[in-house]
Amino acid sequence: MSKPFYVDLPEACKVLEDMGICLSEKQVKRAAEPDASGNRKLPFFVDPIDGRLKIDRNTLVTIYLSRQVAAERGSTLSL
Repeated sequence: MSKPFYVDLPEACKVLEDMGICLSEKQVKRAAEPDASGNRKLPFFVDPIDGRLKIDRNTLVTIYLSRQVAAERGSTLSL
């Protein structure tokens, strides 16, 4: 298992862009914000030191790849 590498919102946009997924920082931020029930679309968390939203890079990539596989199989995947 690899060591976690945490990225913030702008870096998450760059990771996705490197995968060919072009999203604005605003779109990624919307997915990182909790909904009315407190759940986030993506598992971002608030860094306790600098207070910025962070996500593990490998988790972000894994989520997108698993969604792609589910789409190719014609099913939905709930996280």
